[in-house]
Amino acid sequence: MIIAVVVILVLIVLGLVAYNVTIHKKIQKFKNMNQKITNLYVVQDFMNAIGETSTVEQKIKKINDILIERYEIKYSTIVVFDGAEYQVKASNVDSKHWTALKALQNVDMFKDSIESATPKYVTVNTEEERLPYQKMEFGRAKSAIFFPLYIDNVYIGYWILESGTPHDFDNVDTTVLEVIKENIVSVLKTVVHQKTLESIVRKDLFTGLYSEEYLYGEGKKIIDQYTISTICMFKIINIQEINKKYCRELGNKVIKQISKYISENIANDYVFVRYMGPKFVIAFSGVETNGVADFLNEIKEKIEAMPIVLTEEEKQTLNLEVTQLGKSEKKISCKEIAMPKLNFVISTYYKGTGLEEVLKKLEQYLDQADSKESDITNI
Repeated sequence: MIIAVVVILVLIVLGLVAYNVTIHKKIQKFKNMNQKITNLYVVQDFMNAIGETSTVEQKIKKINDILIERYEIKYSTIVVFDGAEYQVKASNVDSKHWTALKALQNVDMFKDSIESATPKYVTVNTEEERLPYQKMEFGRAKSAIFFPLYIDNVYIGYWILESGTPHDFDNVDTTVLEVIKENIVSVLKTVVHQKTLESIVRKDLFTGLYSEEYLYGEGKKIIDQYTISTICMFKIINIQEINKKYCRELGNKVIKQISKYISENIANDYVFVRYMGPKFVIAFSGVETNGVADFLNEIKEKIEAMPIVLTEEEKQTLNLEVTQLGKSEKKISCKEIAMPKLNFVISTYYKGTGLEEVLKKLEQYLDQADSKESDITNI
């Protein structure tokens, strides 16, 4: 009888153990699934941040804010080497500590981490201690994880997580943090191209208009506020004739006058740039092609009826500049009147598609069009 009771109890205990193991596995599976869902949400938030109409710096800050919110991180700092110096690109730490935070590559404990491309975890044991890299501060961080960042095996900076609690990261799943780190790298890799475009944007000498590169950075942010826009490219088809038959100075004035007239007659949320040479682009943000036809016809008629000539004052100024530069060119006496001729081509652009492909298509049309074609074509 007693043996039977013992056997029953043993079976019950074994059953409970098996049940607890099963429950533990289910809980762990749920946690893993929940973590994967969180990671997916973070990745989605990252992608949304990249697509927002903001500068590179604003995007990186937004990404850091997402990390802090989604993973309940106390302190998160992203530091990037810009080719000349280390810069804190995003941090929720008080800026008075940034000098120390952007010099961590010089701290011995982190040098090995950078060289081996592996994370480094540091912590203290008591509230009275401080982390070795903290020179002036005592109470802010008591544990930290340092992640070196690489793009295509090239070291570009680091991401550091900090907590005000000793040993706070002892049981953190580093595989999850590695996934987050890779997401940060992916974002930095994406926005570095935008940063390059932002840095090479320039203004044209004659017109004061932005160059083509502006369209792919700040210009695209304006255009992409709308689902559908119309992209117009036009070419001054007789500019070479004016330069050769009359004088280059008159050709320059033709370009300036046309640029000025259009700039003064388009809305502020339209983007107008000098694309290349005699080609210009107007992006009619939020307007469909049938909504720009009348406007372009009017613009074309006004410009082509615009006699452009060098004034005596302009010729004197140009001649004075030639003299001051010590050049031997003959004096400018160009008295001819230039009548510009334009060829327009327009196309629809949809937000999220390749703007560069639309522009390539428009440019190809203008380059292949008959040299005397002067029209408005929708392709």
